[in-house]
Amino acid sequence: MLDWLTGTAFTVAGTPTSRAELLGFATGVLNVWLLARQKMWNWPIGIANVLLLMVLFWTAGLYADAGLQIVYVGLGLYGWWAWLFGGERRSRLVVARTGRREWMVLVAAGAALTLLLWLLLDRATDSTVPFPDAVTTALSLMATYGQCRKRVESWWIWITADLVYIPLYAYKGLYLTGGLYIVFLGLCVFGLRNWRADLRRLSAAARPVAPGPAPATP
Repeated sequence: MLDWLTGTAFTVAGTPTSRAELLGFATGVLNVWLLARQKMWNWPIGIANVLLLMVLFWTAGLYADAGLQIVYVGLGLYGWWAWLFGGERRSRLVVARTGRREWMVLVAAGAALTLLLWLLLDRATDSTVPFPDAVTTALSLMATYGQCRKRVESWWIWITADLVYIPLYAYKGLYLTGGLYIVFLGLCVFGLRNWRADLRRLSAAARPVAPGPAPATP
């Protein structure tokens, strides 16, 4: 099975494209489209997607990204549970904003993870792109956590990560995956707009209705 996945499906600009990359493209687009529309099916499809990408990234020498996919499986299972039972009184989760304390923890964790992975990849592997690989890994984990908790700002983190991923994958010769992340970028904008609209709707529904004038007495 592994040999079949790493085999060539077709060639782009003289560079072979594996079946893992092709299937990763298809499941990735479907996953993000479902996520933008808050459909629960995004989680099992997303788990299948990251398993395919794990194979792809390891063979391309993107070791941090390959290891990240293992974490994504765990986050996918957590996100699936959280969307079903993570709201008030174990209800379905709704879109919300990221709190100030949550932002502080996310930024600190992201910076520490970037530094740790950068040093690890630079000193312990043959990676030719240790810093971009590290920073995209950290941003991706921050964004995925936010989407597990339905934080609307997670889309901005994904947009930032995608703007680094696109030239990174092109540099590594993963042209189809680079194209996939261009599609992801558009889907992230779509998801951001959808989640912000849902947040406005929820805020309007929670706003107390002002009492009308008392009826006149005869």
